[in-house]
Amino acid sequence: MNKGFYLVMAAQALSSVADNALLIAAIALIADLSGPDWMVPLMKWWFALAYVALAAFVGAFADAFPKGRVMFITNGIKFIGCALMFNLHTLASTQDMQLFYIFFAYTLVGIGAAAYSPAKYGIVTEMLKPELLVKGNSWIEGLTVLSIIVGTVLGGVLIHPDISPTLQNTPGINQMATNRTEAAILIIGFIYLAAAACNLLIPKTHVHYPQQKTNPFALIHDFKGYVCVLWQDKLGQISLAVTTLFWGAGATLQFIVIEWGAQQLGYRLDQASILMGVAALGTIVGAYLAGKVPLKKALSVLPMGVAMGLVVLLMPFVKSTWAVHSLLLLIGATSGFFVVPMNALLQHRGHVLLSAGHSIAVQNFNEQLNILFMLSLYSLLLWLRLPINVIIMIFGLLVATMMMVFIYWNKQNHKRDPLLSQCIGEEGHGKALQER
Repeated sequence: MNKGFYLVMAAQALSSVADNALLIAAIALIADLSGPDWMVPLMKWWFALAYVALAAFVGAFADAFPKGRVMFITNGIKFIGCALMFNLHTLASTQDMQLFYIFFAYTLVGIGAAAYSPAKYGIVTEMLKPELLVKGNSWIEGLTVLSIIVGTVLGGVLIHPDISPTLQNTPGINQMATNRTEAAILIIGFIYLAAAACNLLIPKTHVHYPQQKTNPFALIHDFKGYVCVLWQDKLGQISLAVTTLFWGAGATLQFIVIEWGAQQLGYRLDQASILMGVAALGTIVGAYLAGKVPLKKALSVLPMGVAMGLVVLLMPFVKSTWAVHSLLLLIGATSGFFVVPMNALLQHRGHVLLSAGHSIAVQNFNEQLNILFMLSLYSLLLWLRLPINVIIMIFGLLVATMMMVFIYWNKQNHKRDPLLSQCIGEEGHGKALQER
């Protein structure tokens, strides 16, 4: 690993911490304004929707400039969203307009995140050789999960009634912030600025791609072709299917754990949120262990996806604290262990066939689309008033079954092409683009 890679990790960690802390601050701001309950999940919907809607454009943007500069620009978009939220009371005087600005500001952060992602992951494939991709991804994924935990906790700490008065009276902050949310958002803004400083220090990789198109209709047409390229590749389609399933399942599992904690364990929201952190810690452990899996052996971890789905089926049967925490750690560890090699394989194939930016944009498009779908399915099951334990059984069986389908699919691909494994680790990039 080189110095540039560690700067990418630092920038990613700081930016992700700020994103998650800002979400907590936004929720507190909505509560202070007596906003409707539906605003919070709707913000998350639009955050994910930005990845889907902009997928055809952000890949070209990421490949048009050095990716450190792209990360700086898109982090700046996030900072603008943070600044809009901080100046809420200056920009709007009525409650309805203030709520609108909260929604608009966090949507802007989502747009920045959608454009940030192809550069963040794409530069990893430019900096690291294929044999280091799994290890690099284990660091990136583990750090991303850790930053989610830290950001969520930080957001809660900044608005905590025992801490926010002290924060507001701190010299410098007391001259700019008039309430607890403004003080919290001000601190979060400085974290975005620290991430921007890391972005500026990221060295150029001197990897160049063909001149990117600017016509939006041409970009959409090309993006459809990129999606087809990855889905038609015998290695790309398996890794893309697995990561798409994982991220949709992971986003849904967050809400399932909160509801399960309330119904099964009698936990309050703040207690149930800790359960999410426990599962996330397990993911970090799994991601670390996965870093020891060579890229050539990436497909060997597929059975761990089946194991994750089966372990989820145990959730309705545990109630004691140690059993709950142990089970969630195991769920997180199995998920982290199988998704990191799959993510590395997908990035490798995407880099070889397309480009770093375009391949990550295709990945984000599929993953975020599945998040929207699975959250919609989960909402439908809740609307039908199914008990949470029934939903858990449906969820676990769905994940395990789909993973078994992917394993069979992968075996058939290798049966038709016995030399398929030799494609893992090959050098070069943009082969499919050169043939177009």
